[in-house]
Amino acid sequence: MAVDRASVLRELHDLHAAVIWRYAVRLTRNASTADDIVQETLLRAWKTPRILDQDPASVRSWLFTVARNLVIDDARSAHSRHEFTANEPPDRAIEDRIDGLFDTLLVAEALKALSEDHRTAIVRAYFGGMNTAELAAELGVAEGTVKSRLHYGLRALRLALQETGVTR
Repeated sequence: MAVDRASVLRELHDLHAAVIWRYAVRLTRNASTADDIVQETLLRAWKTPRILDQDPASVRSWLFTVARNLVIDDARSAHSRHEFTANEPPDRAIEDRIDGLFDTLLVAEALKALSEDHRTAIVRAYFGGMNTAELAAELGVAEGTVKSRLHYGLRALRLALQETGVTR
Protein backbone atom coordinates (compact mmCIF):
# COMPACT_ATOMS: atom_id res chain seq x y z
CA MET A 1 0.00 0.00 0.00
CA ALA A 2 2.92 2.37 0.73
CA VAL A 3 4.24 1.91 -2.80
CA ASP A 4 0.77 2.55 -4.16
CA ARG A 5 0.49 5.81 -2.16
CA ALA A 6 3.95 6.83 -3.31
CA SER A 7 3.04 6.28 -6.93
CA VAL A 8 -0.20 8.23 -6.47
CA LEU A 9 1.75 11.06 -4.87
CA ARG A 10 4.29 11.00 -7.71
CA GLU A 11 1.40 11.17 -10.16
CA LEU A 12 -0.12 14.07 -8.22
CA HIS A 13 3.19 15.88 -8.43
CA ASP A 14 3.55 15.23 -12.14
CA LEU A 15 -0.01 16.38 -12.88
CA HIS A 16 -0.34 19.40 -10.60
CA ALA A 17 3.00 20.66 -9.24
CA ALA A 18 3.84 22.95 -12.17
CA VAL A 19 0.38 24.54 -12.21
CA ILE A 20 0.35 25.02 -8.43
CA TRP A 21 3.89 26.46 -8.61
CA ARG A 22 2.88 29.05 -11.23
CA TYR A 23 -0.16 29.94 -9.12
CA ALA A 24 2.02 30.35 -6.02
CA VAL A 25 4.56 32.46 -7.91
CA ARG A 26 1.76 34.71 -9.11
CA LEU A 27 0.49 35.11 -5.53
CA THR A 28 3.85 35.50 -3.78
CA ARG A 29 6.03 36.96 -6.56
CA ASN A 30 8.82 34.77 -5.21
CA ALA A 31 9.98 31.49 -6.81
CA SER A 32 11.60 30.11 -3.67
CA THR A 33 8.46 30.75 -1.60
CA ALA A 34 6.42 29.13 -4.38
CA ASP A 35 8.65 26.03 -4.13
CA ASP A 36 7.90 25.84 -0.40
CA ILE A 37 4.17 26.31 -1.02
CA VAL A 38 4.09 23.48 -3.58
CA GLN A 39 6.05 21.18 -1.30
CA GLU A 40 3.79 21.87 1.67
CA THR A 41 0.66 21.53 -0.48
CA LEU A 42 1.71 18.11 -1.76
CA LEU A 43 2.75 17.05 1.74
CA ARG A 44 -0.71 17.91 3.00
CA ALA A 45 -2.24 15.93 0.15
CA TRP A 46 -0.09 12.96 1.11
CA LYS A 47 -1.20 13.30 4.76
CA THR A 48 -4.86 13.36 3.67
CA PRO A 49 -5.52 9.93 2.13
CA ARG A 50 -9.10 10.73 1.12
CA ILE A 51 -7.76 13.36 -1.30
CA LEU A 52 -5.63 10.79 -3.10
CA ASP A 53 -8.74 8.72 -3.88
CA GLN A 54 -10.72 11.55 -5.52
CA ASP A 55 -10.94 12.41 -9.20
CA PRO A 56 -8.17 14.67 -10.59
CA ALA A 57 -10.40 17.74 -11.10
CA SER A 58 -11.52 17.92 -7.47
CA VAL A 59 -7.97 17.15 -6.31
CA ARG A 60 -6.66 20.11 -8.31
CA SER A 61 -9.22 22.49 -6.79
CA TRP A 62 -8.33 21.18 -3.32
CA LEU A 63 -4.63 21.74 -4.04
CA PHE A 64 -5.28 25.30 -5.23
CA THR A 65 -7.26 26.01 -2.05
CA VAL A 66 -4.50 24.61 0.16
CA ALA A 67 -1.84 26.60 -1.71
CA ARG A 68 -3.88 29.80 -1.43
CA ASN A 69 -4.40 29.26 2.30
CA LEU A 70 -0.68 28.63 2.79
CA VAL A 71 0.15 31.88 1.02
CA ILE A 72 -2.35 33.76 3.19
CA ASP A 73 -1.01 32.12 6.36
CA ASP A 74 2.53 33.05 5.37
CA ALA A 75 1.54 36.65 4.68
CA ARG A 76 -0.17 36.90 8.07
CA SER A 77 2.70 35.32 9.96
CA ALA A 78 4.92 37.29 12.31
CA HIS A 79 7.91 36.39 10.14
CA SER A 80 6.35 38.12 7.12
CA ARG A 81 5.52 41.19 9.10
CA HIS A 82 9.11 41.32 10.37
CA GLU A 83 8.02 40.99 13.97
CA PHE A 84 10.49 39.79 16.51
CA THR A 85 10.44 38.99 20.17
CA ALA A 86 12.30 41.08 22.69
CA ASN A 87 14.07 39.77 25.74
CA GLU A 88 13.04 42.78 27.77
CA PRO A 89 9.73 44.65 27.79
CA PRO A 90 9.81 48.12 26.23
CA ASP A 91 10.24 51.16 28.42
CA ARG A 92 7.04 52.49 29.87
CA ALA A 93 5.65 55.55 28.21
CA ILE A 94 5.69 58.65 30.32
CA GLU A 95 2.40 60.46 30.40
CA ASP A 96 2.59 63.88 28.83
CA ARG A 97 0.97 66.36 31.19
CA ILE A 98 1.66 69.46 29.13
CA ASP A 99 -1.77 69.46 27.46
CA GLY A 100 -3.48 69.20 30.84
CA LEU A 101 -1.40 72.04 32.26
CA PHE A 102 -2.11 74.18 29.23
CA ASP A 103 -5.85 73.50 29.56
CA THR A 104 -5.69 74.42 33.26
CA LEU A 105 -4.00 77.72 32.44
CA LEU A 106 -6.56 78.51 29.73
CA VAL A 107 -9.50 77.82 32.05
CA ALA A 108 -7.91 79.81 34.89
CA GLU A 109 -7.44 82.81 32.60
CA ALA A 110 -10.98 82.51 31.26
CA LEU A 111 -12.38 82.30 34.81
CA LYS A 112 -10.70 85.64 35.62
CA ALA A 113 -12.86 87.27 32.94
CA LEU A 114 -16.09 86.28 34.79
CA SER A 115 -17.86 88.24 37.47
CA GLU A 116 -17.13 87.21 41.07
CA ASP A 117 -20.61 85.66 41.53
CA HIS A 118 -20.37 83.57 38.36
CA ARG A 119 -16.78 82.50 39.06
CA THR A 120 -17.64 81.45 42.64
CA ALA A 121 -20.66 79.41 41.52
CA ILE A 122 -18.70 77.59 38.79
CA VAL A 123 -15.59 76.89 40.86
CA ARG A 124 -17.51 75.54 43.84
CA ALA A 125 -19.95 73.51 41.72
CA TYR A 126 -17.54 71.99 39.20
CA PHE A 127 -14.25 71.94 41.06
CA GLY A 128 -15.62 71.69 44.60
CA GLY A 129 -18.21 69.06 43.79
CA MET A 130 -21.08 70.92 45.41
CA ASN A 131 -24.65 70.47 44.22
CA THR A 132 -27.14 73.30 43.74
CA ALA A 133 -28.72 72.99 47.19
CA GLU A 134 -25.35 72.96 49.00
CA LEU A 135 -24.14 75.91 46.98
CA ALA A 136 -27.33 77.88 47.65
CA ALA A 137 -27.01 77.25 51.39
CA GLU A 138 -23.34 78.30 51.47
CA LEU A 139 -23.85 81.44 49.41
CA GLY A 140 -27.13 82.35 51.13
CA VAL A 141 -29.09 82.64 47.88
CA ALA A 142 -31.99 80.73 46.34
CA GLU A 143 -31.34 77.56 44.31
CA GLY A 144 -32.77 79.25 41.22
CA THR A 145 -30.19 82.02 41.59
CA VAL A 146 -27.41 79.41 41.77
CA LYS A 147 -28.75 77.72 38.63
CA SER A 148 -28.93 81.06 36.85
CA ARG A 149 -25.36 81.98 37.88
CA LEU A 150 -24.12 78.58 36.67
CA HIS A 151 -25.94 78.90 33.36
CA TYR A 152 -24.80 82.44 32.56
CA GLY A 153 -21.36 81.86 34.05
CA LEU A 154 -20.75 78.81 31.84
CA ARG A 155 -21.96 80.75 28.84
CA ALA A 156 -19.55 83.60 29.61
CA LEU A 157 -16.77 81.08 30.25
CA ARG A 158 -17.38 79.46 26.86
CA LEU A 159 -17.22 82.86 25.15
CA ALA A 160 -14.01 83.77 27.02
CA LEU A 161 -12.41 80.49 25.93
CA GLN A 162 -13.51 81.03 22.34
CA GLU A 163 -11.88 84.46 22.38
CA THR A 164 -8.57 82.80 23.28
CA GLY A 165 -8.92 80.41 20.35
CA VAL A 166 -10.27 77.32 22.11
CA THR A 167 -12.67 75.52 19.77
CA ARG A 168 -13.44 72.30 21.63
